Amino acid sequence: MQTVAFLGLGAIGAPMARRIAAAGFTLRVWNRTHERAAAFAKTGATIAPSAADAVRDADVVVTCLSTSADVEQVLDDGVLEALRAGMVLVDCTSGDPVTSRRLAGRLAAWDVGFVDAPVSGGVKGAEEGTLTVMCGGDEQHIERARPVIEAFGKKIVHCGPVGAGDAVKAMNQALLALTIWGTGEALVALAKSGVSPETALEVLNASSGRSNASMNLFPERVLTRAFPRTFRLSLLAKDARIAADITRAERVPSPLTQLAAELCTMAARELGDEADHVEAVKVIERWAGTEIR
Repeated sequence: MQTVAFLGLGAIGAPMARRIAAAGFTLRVWNRTHERAAAFAKTGATIAPSAADAVRDADVVVTCLSTSADVEQVLDDGVLEALRAGMVLVDCTSGDPVTSRRLAGRLAAWDVGFVDAPVSGGVKGAEEGTLTVMCGGDEQHIERARPVIEAFGKKIVHCGPVGAGDAVKAMNQALLALTIWGTGEALVALAKSGVSPETALEVLNASSGRSNASMNLFPERVLTRAFPRTFRLSLLAKDARIAADITRAERVPSPLTQLAAELCTMAARELGDEADHVEAVKVIERWAGTEIR
């Protein structure tokens, strides 16, 4: 059984790491905030005092941080020197392709494989081990890490070379942003026209305008005004900006993607760093002077 180091125990990283521990892997965990790592003592995982200590002698290293820059910083803080030839680093951060390709090049010099493997499915998917994992990298590296990835991922897709997983995830997130914003605009306008949101969603979800936002996010979070904080709006804004950067780099006309990045960035700045991604609808409501109820 492989030894796994897991770096980054945030909202999604923590349940992913628990799935790895439950699968029987020897697990060492590290998190910047020690209290989060300490919660893993009951799982049988080893709590490493530093990221370098966590990765030393591991077969597979999994990183799940906020940004690619965070991953690079961790590598520069002693992790790179602690890696050994033959390891594979699986980066589940929703990162950017440019940085991932640079990291892959740096790791290759140490004979360490790199796979960018952002995930989709949220906290629930992480807890249940049903995440979709978008992999970019060499097939041999993905296969070496597959047993670990299968502990938390149900659908594992090899998207292409290094950076491809990040690119697919970013585009998915831009589409998520657009459907949240578009559904919010539609429901606020219909509310001001005298249509109840329940009636509006009943029709939309039986018609061609339906989406995950209209079928799940709005009924569960907006109509109830619950707004559970499972994924930060600031991170969605970051992902949408990555998507916008990709379309510009590839010279693809992308007014909607650019707008998604701008709207999410603006909403995150207005609502604060801890706001959930679905709370972006609150900005539309403020502008219109009407709540979706």
